[in-house]
Parts: sequence; structure tokens; C-alpha cells
Amino acid sequence: MDHVDRGLLEAVDARTKLAGSNRMEILLFSLGTQEIFGINVFKVREVSRTPFITKAPNMPVGVEGLISLRGNVIPVLALAKIMGIAAPGDPLGGSMMVTEYSKRTLGFLVHEVDRIIRVEWDKVRAPDNVTSSGHHFITAITELQDGKLVSILDVETILASTFGEAIVGQIHPLEGGQDATVFFVDDSAVARKKIVETLDKLGVRHKHALNGLEAWTRLEGMATHAQQRGISLSDELNLILVDAEMPEMDGYVLTRNIKADARFEGIPVVMHSSLSSEANRAMGKSVGVDSYVAKFDAEVLADTLRPLLMRAYRD
Repeated sequence: MDHVDRGLLEAVDARTKLAGSNRMEILLFSLGTQEIFGINVFKVREVSRTPFITKAPNMPVGVEGLISLRGNVIPVLALAKIMGIAAPGDPLGGSMMVTEYSKRTLGFLVHEVDRIIRVEWDKVRAPDNVTSSGHHFITAITELQDGKLVSILDVETILASTFGEAIVGQIHPLEGGQDATVFFVDDSAVARKKIVETLDKLGVRHKHALNGLEAWTRLEGMATHAQQRGISLSDELNLILVDAEMPEMDGYVLTRNIKADARFEGIPVVMHSSLSSEANRAMGKSVGVDSYVAKFDAEVLADTLRPLLMRAYRD
């Protein structure tokens, strides 16, 4: 990694202080078009010039081959090709971002890496009605000070589109699960689909929201409604499952709000995130989550939820 790139990503660990501040830092990059793209810095391990890539047979479309990185062989993806915005004959990219999320390490080829910016999550919105190349792979939009838009990648969808969606295998139903209710929130359509499959196989009822602010609004409404009827919300809601990164309000602030409100007493909060490092687990713990699960392993998720649900709805 050259001096410029090292400067871009130095002291990433220090950024854990952003937990609970409803802010994140985004690494900006381009894919050879006029658009600006971004990825959460926490998902980027390093940036380098594009290395020599060894071609391999039977690779999925967009996977250019393999590289050896400090003893580990990792696939390298051409983002512009995967997102359908690369013209035939276009160079694949002069820089490579090594990403780590959902228990996978991948190389992302990009045209050029720009800089890191800090943004408020409440300035990040869902990409509805926003025209963007490869919009299927965009999870959120934010705006720079000069008015230019930044399209934030949905890396879970990129992973699922390239290598196939995670399989939700056999999950034993929760005994008495029909009496349990889970509220979950996730801004990724792929993640929501897999969470629903997992909860359905557990046999529990569920409700959901698409971002942290929507989740908090709905949860506050549920708490107020329970209070008006003179019952405890924990009689009707047994567990809250939150994503970490979400437009408008992140999972850390959402969890902090829930834990600070006595009306949610007795309802465990589980953080379910593609950010699987120990630093992110520590961030979750600092705001009071009862458990932290890395995406996406349906069996591990089910095994984490099962005892918490049994304890919650039987109390």
C-alpha cells in the first residue's frame, strides 16, 4: 500500500468513537463514470494499486480472478462490470479496495479512490426515486457540500448477486414460537429476505422497518399504545433485531434510544451486522446490545435468538 493510500486509511480503529454519534465515515471512489460512489470505511481493510490477478476457470461474472494477500487467496471483483456500468473494453480499474464484511474478504477493483468523508446518518437517505447507474446495488444516497450526490454501495447485494444468496438451511422451530414476536430493522433487501426466512423457520411472528428512524418511530408508537392500554410492551414484543448501518439513524443510536427508555425494559436487543470485527462488537456492547451476530449465518442467528426469545416470552 503506497503512502497516499496508507494516509487515507490510517487510524481506522480510532473511528470507533463514532459509535452512537449517528455518524459514519465513507471512502469515496469512482468507477469511470461521472458518478461518485462510497463505502463505509469500516468495511475497507486497505487500498492499493491493482495487483497482478491470476485468472481462474469457472469464475462468476465480474470476478476477474484471484490474488494472494499475505497468505490468503481472495477473489477480485470488477465493480463496474458487476454493476452493469462498464462499457466493453473499459479498463477494470487502477485501484483495488480490500474489503472485509459478512465473514468474507474480497478485492474490489475501482477506477480511482478519492478521500474519506464524515457524514451524519440523518443526512443519508434511501435511494428511492434517485436515478443511479447500477441502482440495484445502491443502499443509500448522501450529498457532498458542493451538492454532488454519493451513492453508497449495498455490499451485501453485491456479494449475493456475485456468489449467490446465503442458504437458510434446516432450522428447528422454536417451541411455542407462535407466541413470540420479533421486530427487526435492516435497510438491505437481501438481508431482510434472509431474516424473514430464518424467523419463519423458527416459527415466530415478526414485524420490520427499513431504516433506524422508521424503526424508532414505530417502536415508540408500539410503546405508547401498550402504555395507553396499561400493559407492558414486553408482553407483546419479545426481541428487537437491529442492523448497524442504516440511513437516517444507525443501529447504535437506535439501540441507545431503546435502552434509555424504560418502556422497553425486558426486551433484548440483538445487533445483526456485516461489520464483524471485534471493534464493531465492542461498539455494540458500548450502547447496550444484548448480543451481536455477524451476517449472514442463519443457523448462528437462530441459535442466538432462540434462548433470548424463550427467556423473553416465558417470563
